[in-house]
Amino acid sequence: MSDRIYEVLFLCTGNSARSILAERLLARVGGVRFRPHSAGSHPTGRVHPGALALLAERGHPTDGLRSKSWDEFVGPDAPELDFVFTVCDRAAGEACPAFPGQPLSAHWGVDDPAAVTDDAAQRWAFRRAYRELERRIELFTELPVETLDRLSLRARLEEIGKLPPDDDRES
Repeated sequence: MSDRIYEVLFLCTGNSARSILAERLLARVGGVRFRPHSAGSHPTGRVHPGALALLAERGHPTDGLRSKSWDEFVGPDAPELDFVFTVCDRAAGEACPAFPGQPLSAHWGVDDPAAVTDDAAQRWAFRRAYRELERRIELFTELPVETLDRLSLRARLEEIGKLPPDDDRES
């Protein structure tokens, strides 16, 4: 296995819930092999309290989390990205900026838990989004990234993004 660290960006529109969850999940699951980031096309300016509560409940650090623009990842000081994942349908439909590093991209759409208004239902929706992202990220981190060509790797990333939320199949 290579000592290379892969730069990964999770995109959503508001960068307040799903992309934040994915960032923290990859930080835990990916170890030192992956450096996670998150951003939004139209950031809300705050991390959703439901995301913060769930992350804290699951033992993830929440310090330093903030809702930020994808513009932070296109300037001269931006990291050269290896992977970009959109986790909401709206962001997937937008024209993304030209990120440095010619990253591979895939759409991993997850229902927006922040859009749920009932408190109990929203907590359930956050947990469901967390589980769905966790499963996809676990599969992603198990890929032999160093040995797959770009076309094969992209196909595998797209397959991961198409998995149903509660499917327990092993891939």
